[in-house]
Amino acid sequence: MSPLRVTVWNEGVHESTQDPAGMSEYYPEGIHGAIAEGVREQIPDATVRTALLSDAEHGLPEPVLEDTDVLLWWGHKAHGQVCDEVVDRVQRHVLSGMGLLVLHSGHFSKIFTRLLGTTCSLSWRNAAERELVWTVDPTHPIAEGVPSPLVIPEQETYGEFFDIPAPDELVFISSFSGGEVFRSGVTFRRGKGRLFYFSPGDERYPVYNRPEIRRVLANGIRWAARPGVDRAAPSVSNPPRDWYLGEG
Repeated sequence: MSPLRVTVWNEGVHESTQDPAGMSEYYPEGIHGAIAEGVREQIPDATVRTALLSDAEHGLPEPVLEDTDVLLWWGHKAHGQVCDEVVDRVQRHVLSGMGLLVLHSGHFSKIFTRLLGTTCSLSWRNAAERELVWTVDPTHPIAEGVPSPLVIPEQETYGEFFDIPAPDELVFISSFSGGEVFRSGVTFRRGKGRLFYFSPGDERYPVYNRPEIRRVLANGIRWAARPGVDRAAPSVSNPPRDWYLGEG
């Protein structure tokens, strides 16, 4: 089997503004750099590239998406700056079989809200509270080798209600020291594509440096990848009658 082809997309706004202060200390190569490093660490034979909002066509022209088995998407401040033409392109590739991992504040990204068809709103606070990520489906491939609970000492708090459709699979639920609970790891299928949303990963905390988090993302990539699938988008067809109708 050919090595998996992974693209890590990040809007790159926090990095360019150094917001918050000190972010460059724990993400010296940006959030995308830390995520890409984790993918290379966990899936050594993967081909990994990164792309940014500021790149031409946001770093996601047709040839890049054609050469991507799984796209990881991190965004926060600049959802509205993502060109609709690029969103159309990403959606087409997801429906054609490209995997998509949407991370943290990417729940408000154009691609995620479009594919899910809801507001994807939630409740939140940011008080550097402890997050416990509980595995609720230990048989799922994304949960393989992940401790339950996965402990994140400091993290932004997300809470219900999370306005998403009923997920195909609920893999992780988080609880926070402030009392909130949140569906933090969920999967969906759209067309031929597989989607995994995973919430831990605020820019204020070095969450993507944690080996347990890197294991979750690597598992998610392996689950979402469909390298052998025919990447033609589902469409209306009018096939000719065949032998099963007793003709010919």
